[in-house]
Amino acid sequence: MLKSYQEMLEYAFDVLNEVYFNSELPPIVITLQSSPRTNGHYTVGEEWRVDNDRLHEINISVEHIDRPVENVIATLCHELTHYYCALNGIQDTSQYGRYHNKNFKIEAEKRGLSISYHQGIGWSVTEPTPEFVDVLKRYGIEKPIDINRDGCIGAGAMIGIAGTGGATGGDGGLAVKKPKCSTRKYVCPSCGNSFRATKELNVMCMDCMEQFMVVPK
Repeated sequence: MLKSYQEMLEYAFDVLNEVYFNSELPPIVITLQSSPRTNGHYTVGEEWRVDNDRLHEINISVEHIDRPVENVIATLCHELTHYYCALNGIQDTSQYGRYHNKNFKIEAEKRGLSISYHQGIGWSVTEPTPEFVDVLKRYGIEKPIDINRDGCIGAGAMIGIAGTGGATGGDGGLAVKKPKCSTRKYVCPSCGNSFRATKELNVMCMDCMEQFMVVPK
């Protein structure tokens, strides 16, 4: 089931690269992996070897892919902006990549994103603009399936348990309704670690010994 989602992300990379980066971004490995504390991340090091090439990686969190597709692709574009800045020698972060400075805000907002400020992680909170959403619609970028790992599915959405057909709704598939969940995002103001919860919590980041803060909606 994740194969179709992976193909959608790779297609979205091609579209974003053409529309917002003048097709200047070299190939990059896009993964879907468990990363419950963040929506996505870009690896500074070239983590992958493909034949004789070394490639960077962008990971999209499988715990947060139940968000609207425009928000998921906005996360991809956020990470591609980091990639662009790294390739072009633009200092867009500090504090070991945790704090996003105004250079990042400027470059990201050139790419159809709306960037707002959060204490501790800087200009990092990312939302798609109407222009960005229009680009996705124009190129036919949409979710191939509603799926999430240990997350909340919107009211009325369906999640499939694949049978022999190998896809949602296939042979032996069972569709299950999930109740709507109201979640809030918590972010460590020091290191940027994050997670989501369905209730108010007082939680310490064990990496920094700082209290997690709620990200305003």
